Amino acid sequence: MSLDANELVRLVKRAAVEAVLAGNPMSVCFGTVTSASPLKIMVDQKKTLTDAQLILTNNVRDFSVEMTVDHTTDAASGGSGDASFASHRHGYTGRKKFKVHLGLKTGEKVILLRCDGGQKFIVLDRWEALS
Repeated sequence: MSLDANELVRLVKRAAVEAVLAGNPMSVCFGTVTSASPLKIMVDQKKTLTDAQLILTNNVRDFSVEMTVDHTTDAASGGSGDASFASHRHGYTGRKKFKVHLGLKTGEKVILLRCDGGQKFIVLDRWEALS
């Protein structure tokens, strides 16, 4: 499952209200990715979370985005080295779809928000310890 910013805010608000009503408030925890596919995150030695328990933000998943571009290709490098591409230059404009590669990898450390009484975890972002 993936979220946009508005969905994330709505989910956090709902989870906060439900947690307070249930007497089990949300909390931040940390984990380590033990498998990228299928996704598994170990939060302690006895608990590993699976896809069904995880909600991913765009910070930790691959996603596509449309962008508007308006530029000219650069022919100075001569393209692939083939002489037929030596003078290759043209405009590149319009809305183009690009894939952003932010999917989690084995060994990465992540920040999670525990919600729904510990049944669901929102994977917020990666983190690194400062040396």
